[in-house]
Amino acid sequence: MNKIVVTGGLGFIGSNLIDLLIKNGFFVINIDKISYASNFYNTLDFKNSENYKFLKLNINNRNGLLKIFKKYRPIGIFNLAAETHVDRSIDSPEQFINSNILGTFNLLEAFKKFSKKNKKSKLIHISTDEVYGDILKGRTKENYPYSPSSPYAASKASSDHIVLSYIKTFGIKAVITNCSNNYGPKQHPEKLIPKMIYNIINNKPLTVYGDGKNSREWIYVKDHCEALIKVFKYGKIGETYNIGSNKNLNNVEICKNLLKTAKKNIKIGKKVKIKFIKDRPGHDKRYALDSSKLIKKLKWKPKTKFSDGINNTFIWYLNNRKYYKSLNKKDINMRLGKI
Repeated sequence: MNKIVVTGGLGFIGSNLIDLLIKNGFFVINIDKISYASNFYNTLDFKNSENYKFLKLNINNRNGLLKIFKKYRPIGIFNLAAETHVDRSIDSPEQFINSNILGTFNLLEAFKKFSKKNKKSKLIHISTDEVYGDILKGRTKENYPYSPSSPYAASKASSDHIVLSYIKTFGIKAVITNCSNNYGPKQHPEKLIPKMIYNIINNKPLTVYGDGKNSREWIYVKDHCEALIKVFKYGKIGETYNIGSNKNLNNVEICKNLLKTAKKNIKIGKKVKIKFIKDRPGHDKRYALDSSKLIKKLKWKPKTKFSDGINNTFIWYLNNRKYYKSLNKKDINMRLGKI
């Protein structure tokens, strides 16, 4: 059976990807350092699978990674281990440098050694649309210049450049993906949609930064994961692929969609209203990807309508309230990203 390594597999996208990989017949080794955003609740669906193995390890542990690679000889490595929350990057940028830049460097060094004797193994480096910065008009293709605004986006931009340099200089087999905002089950409630769902369920106001008109492109996490597997199987080495839905919504529109969905499923409390709060520093107005390369070259397209995806997401959190209880309340309620 072909083996795959997923780094950061206790997180949101990583755990959803592992679930899909196992269903596609792969044996998956999940490497995670276990941070605040890691959650074993995310692995409940597959933790007892004979095709799954969890290993606690920080990707900065280069020798530890190399030992794992040599032992399991994976044909693919999906690098999702990263600090991802913009507000936290404003408060503690050093953590993002350590995880996103140095972590990627150490992973690349381990993979470079491993791949000398395992030439068929391939690395998929998962990145973000935030590396392109504020896109007020149009949609960004893969060759669009990087212009990150936050320490988070800058750290991911740096990691992308490091991966590209290892492809060009050392000839490693790697592909980079840049994805838009994900939503769906198992996402930490520091992010907008699960945070708003938590507030709706707990009769709290829906706090929105600034005027709420910041626009993001939203993709259902399963669609993203299917794209990643497609890139792994058919993506061209050294290429970058944008992954998006072509569906933009601003934060107010997200809240209104959630309220509409919630009203179909539960009784809404009196305190559940949109409340505007002070904006965060360096808050980009709009991100938007052009994913036509992936759609045309690899014959992928997103399958999930936003109305269906947001309904599935709300129902999951409603039926999995223990998920919220498994988290530190400070990580849910505390306002971050102030200067």
